[in-house]
Amino acid sequence: MHWRATSAAGVAAALMLAACGGDDGNGGDANGFMLDVPDIPAHGELGEAEGEVNIIAWPGFVEDGSNNPDADWVSEFTANTGCVVNRRIGETSDQMVTLMRSGDYDLVSASGDASLRLIAGGDVAPINLDLVPHFGDLVDGMKGQIYDHVNGEAYGVPIGRGANILQFNSDAVETPPNSWNVVWEPDSPYAGDIIAYDSPIYIADAAVYLMHHEPDLGITNPYALDSDQLDAAVELLKQQNSLVSEYWALYTNNVSSFQSGTSVVGTSWQVILNVLGDGYDGVLPVEGSTGWSDTWMIAAEPKNPNCAYMWLDWSTQPEINAAISQNFGMAPANALACEGSEENEAHCEIYHATDEDYYANVWFWTTPIEQCIDGRTDVRCTSYQEWTEAWASVKG
Repeated sequence: MHWRATSAAGVAAALMLAACGGDDGNGGDANGFMLDVPDIPAHGELGEAEGEVNIIAWPGFVEDGSNNPDADWVSEFTANTGCVVNRRIGETSDQMVTLMRSGDYDLVSASGDASLRLIAGGDVAPINLDLVPHFGDLVDGMKGQIYDHVNGEAYGVPIGRGANILQFNSDAVETPPNSWNVVWEPDSPYAGDIIAYDSPIYIADAAVYLMHHEPDLGITNPYALDSDQLDAAVELLKQQNSLVSEYWALYTNNVSSFQSGTSVVGTSWQVILNVLGDGYDGVLPVEGSTGWSDTWMIAAEPKNPNCAYMWLDWSTQPEINAAISQNFGMAPANALACEGSEENEAHCEIYHATDEDYYANVWFWTTPIEQCIDGRTDVRCTSYQEWTEAWASVKG
């Protein structure tokens, strides 16, 4: 599992979202917004393979067996298509955006905090879904999301998703919690033993809690905060700061913090819980949670568009999507990836892959911008740059 760093300074200037009423059949999007984007055509039809494809991807997404002989879906792809895969590991979303803007890459596995920047900047093209037959098998909950689907067009092919869960040491936390109050409230019995995520995007976690417990603030989307709402979230985060034993960004730090007893409860991922094993548990609390989703996106002017589309369809088919999701630690996007073997079924059950009721309570990472993505037009919302500055004040 990679470190999902999410700095996005200056993104607000590139993004121009305007609220609209919904899908009107003429460019209005089902998610309720229009995005002012460059007019870039989708690839028309599949031609002959160019011989290679250049991909920026998170670790574990594009594997050729060199890291783990049991993880290889690149070799067969190359044998079948003649497209040699040149992979560049992405370290952060900011880096991925910069690399895509170099023009040297055909594809990227973009997280929700990067995809809107790529779309608005004209760095990626709409997807011709006729060239990705397996798209139809994807779970409905990963289609039509604001971070990869705008103005009635898909700009991404979903790969997988995951929730940020409340994890706890079962011995130290005798009564399993069902609320985030054990990490936010000053009277928490676990004060001083709480682990929290180290990123400005964690402000959204505070906003999710406030949505449930302080409805008068009027927060309806944790990524759309006006200045007063941001102030309230920051106040809650500063209150939590005195309760925190450790902030984590690398998942290995989370694992070691729980194993050493430094932390007994806090924000985590299902893949981390799997690594910890017996003696630890996790829940999606009553308030819901934040989460993340990744999507394949194709460059606006790819040098190898045919190989790129061949990869899109190859990696989206159930067998390969299952391999990627199990290797990485997430719910697969293709519902059929949950069939065919006991391993597939067990993995999908653990990650709630086809449970839309579960993910209905998960707010997937989306870059905050000045235009309120909750539909408000009478106020200015805060940008990620403001979140970055606010996070620095929380950490001290």
